[in-house]
Amino acid sequence: MSERVDYLGKGVGLVDDKGRVAIPNTLRAALAQNAPRPDGKDGGTVLVGVHPDFPCLIAHDRGYLDFAKSQLIQRQAEANAAIGSAAYYAPRMRGASVEPVPFDGSGRFILPAAERELAGISDIAFFLGDYESFMIWDPRALVAHDGVDEMVKRHAMIMCRDKGITL
Repeated sequence: MSERVDYLGKGVGLVDDKGRVAIPNTLRAALAQNAPRPDGKDGGTVLVGVHPDFPCLIAHDRGYLDFAKSQLIQRQAEANAAIGSAAYYAPRMRGASVEPVPFDGSGRFILPAAERELAGISDIAFFLGDYESFMIWDPRALVAHDGVDEMVKRHAMIMCRDKGITL
């Protein structure tokens, strides 16, 4: 298996009435390299869940799971989280609630309905790489959120404008 690559880049996609949208090329290429299909064909699986800190979704490849699990175990050990406690189970339930979603060779996949609703994504998705994963935002929510860097907001507005989308 090749070395992992970072999820870098951004893009805008239109979400159709069934929740289908395409992962932008740069992010899709990283996803394919980090978690190639065993049969060598294009496409694969992306893990999609609700971001723990932002009103958006977060997506990972399957290869990231081992790292995330080891980090969780380490944090819980450092915090002395007792098995059976909310401090032990709450982050595990959140982390394990991701949905494995297939994507085709062109990067098209269906955003899970519950996750899409929780993130407030309707007709437009803004994808943003963050090294080990990528976020999927409704660009209107991204632009309105106080915790998002101003340059990222400007990129989202420009990319939407260039696709004829008014925010």
